[in-house]
Amino acid sequence: MKLVPLGDRVVLKQMEAEETTKSGIVLPGQAQEKPQQAEVIAVGPGGLVDGKEVKMEVAVGDKVIYSKYSGTEVKLDGQEYIIVKQNDILAMVK
Repeated sequence: MKLVPLGDRVVLKQMEAEETTKSGIVLPGQAQEKPQQAEVIAVGPGGLVDGKEVKMEVAVGDKVIYSKYSGTEVKLDGQEYIIVKQNDILAMVK
C-alpha cells in the first residue's frame, strides 16, 4: 500500500532517536525524546486550500523539522508515518 496525501498535506517518516547523549550516556527507550526531524515520503498536490492558493515547497526526499505536537501518526505495513500540513513544517535541513 501507499500513502497519497491530499491538499497541502505531507507524509513524513520520523528519523531515529539518539540512543546516546553527547557525553556518551546510553538512554533507555522511555527517556529518548522523539526527534522533530523527518524525511519527506510523499507530498500532496497543493492547490486551493481554505480559499488560498498553496504552492508546495517541499519535495520527496527532503529532510525537514516539524512542529513538536503536530500531525497525525499512522502505521502502515509495519512502518510509522506522520501526516502534517505544510505549514506545520518549520524548516528544511540542507
